[in-house]
Amino acid sequence: MVMAPSVKLALGSFSFVVFWVLAVFPSVPFLPIGRTAGSLLGAMLMVLFQVITPEQAYAAVDLPILGLLFGTMVVSIYLERADMFKYLGKLLSWKSKGPKDLLCRICVISAISSAFFTNDTCCVVLTEFVLKLARQKNIPPHPFLLALASSANIGSSATPIGNPQNLVIAVQSKISFGEFLFGIFPAMVIGMIVNSLILLAMYWKLLSAHKDEEDVSSEIVFENDVISHRFSPAKMSHSQESASLKQWDLQNSQNFNNSQASTNLRSRGNISEISSIHSSPSLHNNTEHIDGSPVDWKNSREDAQNTTFVLSQRNSVSAEEFGNSRSLSTKKSFSIISADDEPDIPHKWKQYLWKACVYIVTLGMLASLLAGLNMSWTALMAALALVVLDFKDARPCLEKVSYSLLVFFCGMFITVDGFNKTGIPSALWEFVEPYAGIDHVRGIAVLAIVILVLSNVASNVPTVLLLGARVAASAAALSPGSEKKSWLILAWASTVAGNLSLLGSAANLIVCEQARSAQHYGYNLSFLSHLKFGLPSTILITAIGLVFIRG
Repeated sequence: MVMAPSVKLALGSFSFVVFWVLAVFPSVPFLPIGRTAGSLLGAMLMVLFQVITPEQAYAAVDLPILGLLFGTMVVSIYLERADMFKYLGKLLSWKSKGPKDLLCRICVISAISSAFFTNDTCCVVLTEFVLKLARQKNIPPHPFLLALASSANIGSSATPIGNPQNLVIAVQSKISFGEFLFGIFPAMVIGMIVNSLILLAMYWKLLSAHKDEEDVSSEIVFENDVISHRFSPAKMSHSQESASLKQWDLQNSQNFNNSQASTNLRSRGNISEISSIHSSPSLHNNTEHIDGSPVDWKNSREDAQNTTFVLSQRNSVSAEEFGNSRSLSTKKSFSIISADDEPDIPHKWKQYLWKACVYIVTLGMLASLLAGLNMSWTALMAALALVVLDFKDARPCLEKVSYSLLVFFCGMFITVDGFNKTGIPSALWEFVEPYAGIDHVRGIAVLAIVILVLSNVASNVPTVLLLGARVAASAAALSPGSEKKSWLILAWASTVAGNLSLLGSAANLIVCEQARSAQHYGYNLSFLSHLKFGLPSTILITAIGLVFIRG
């Protein structure tokens, strides 16, 4: 491709650099506007500098990808409401036989769930649960957090709905869901096993060291408290909102202790109860948690004392009896209900029926995808079916969709398309193409290295947008059957590349931020500690997985 005029080339490159800086470092001091706004700024600069026309910018937005992404997010939200992730948490702790067994379980469950519920969602809903399990077993959570993030990335490579870059590849390549799954699944399984072995080898001594005595100053974590943890779906403002809710929970616990009504407020479903209070209209007028505004603690404490722990009159349990019996706190679950609102048997069966419908619709969506139906419309139809079956206002669920992510994709599509029109990506690929043919081992190795480097420098989704069509065209020139394999190699390498560093993927950053901000269980996963594991793991797993990619 001929290079664009020098002015257009310079302005287009500048626009892309602005997008790249804000996408990789969203909190830079000179322009801390975040990834989403940075993506829109890059797109606007491309149009403003006349690198592309407004019509070309509109055409660059890939609606099938956005539809597929929106549909899978809605389905994940309804699965969370149907307690799917709580059951996954129970599976982690069920008959666990020690730290090594727990580490392997995290790797397997994280990989499989990420393949069907996206890696970001998996990391959001399981991070705090993993922290609690590590605290319960009195073991540093470092290896378990690495297992969660790395296995989520590896597992998400197996399906088109596992991560955003696979969505792009599936839509652009027109590879069916079944072909995609069976092409990468063997590599994913081998990669998951190798990842587990690397973690076991690196942290064998740590996982083998059992402390005879627990730290009496640390808070006891009950098994019921771990199992009954309530999850929240992925959302850009999740960590900030979660922190405010937990701070409110702590305030209510202190007030209740001061009134001598309890000695331990770690009752089951505590976090979900506070979330219910937070969403109630009466408290919404006094507190502003979402936008980070200061909280009116005086009104919150008064409302919390009046509403948070309301004992059902039918139970006839006094506050003193509850405070004097620790076992009662783990066996009874107090919720914000009145005697008239106490759930009856028909309501319970309605809940079971609704959950069954959610699971059936999800399985039907997966079956339709395997049958080769249009992925975008299948996901949208499944999402709409769940909305109708819920038979109530869908606004609370739809508000949990990460619309900022959808906007980020729109801006990124326009920015990358404008950068492509400068001719720089084509010129760089023409230089690499003679050495990156997938018809020999050396060419596959060179292509994988290029993808690994670009994915960690420019992020994996822009890398796929920049390289996808070029790699596929080069492979198709070698043989017609090589095109699909080239797309699958791009999907595998760009996804596993996210494990190299802490900044390599959004899943890594989610685990790091969730772990750092977790109340009572906080842990700081540093960049160097992640790199120590990520560098050898990424190189080894990528190389081994390439052998098992089936074109």
